Amino acid sequence: MVGPLRIEGFAIVSVDGMLADADRRIPPGLIVKADQEFFQGSLDQAALVVHGRHSHEGGPRSAGRFRLVVTTRTASLAADAARPKSLLWNPTGASLQEAWTRLGAPAGVCAVIGGPRVYELFLDIGYDAFHLSQAANVRVPGGLPIFPEVGPQFSPEDVLARHGLKPGPQRVLDAPAGVTLVKWQRA
Repeated sequence: MVGPLRIEGFAIVSVDGMLADADRRIPPGLIVKADQEFFQGSLDQAALVVHGRHSHEGGPRSAGRFRLVVTTRTASLAADAARPKSLLWNPTGASLQEAWTRLGAPAGVCAVIGGPRVYELFLDIGYDAFHLSQAANVRVPGGLPIFPEVGPQFSPEDVLARHGLKPGPQRVLDAPAGVTLVKWQRA
């Protein structure tokens, strides 16, 4: 069967759970070389990348990746004029399996890279793993949270735990920058 063998999320957040500022700009403190190397290396192993229209991983190999761009601007599936190996996908009009099949991506890892509504969508579809990097020295008051429910009452870790994921050991990516990585996995 062609489709996702595993669904894995990837994000770096500030200590208060934000991906970006209120204007969707990523603060310089969240752009960390070691995290970018981990992220790009992981995407190199993925069969398909999924993101919203405001998210994109960039990098020299991004144009060669199969991708689904989550949007409400199409009823189900549509060609993406900007990227030949990409489809616009409205999850209310087509399933992930339908989108994957139409795109023609090989079976393998589905890498989910944001934004908040896309991360939330896959909480319901079901992550097998979520790679959560955190910059302990960065705060983004009033920023864009990783999941819509992140705020004073709930951290990203709370949300992942409530959706059946368990944290693995913490890995230090950049000690001076205070950046760590925890892989959360389905129990």
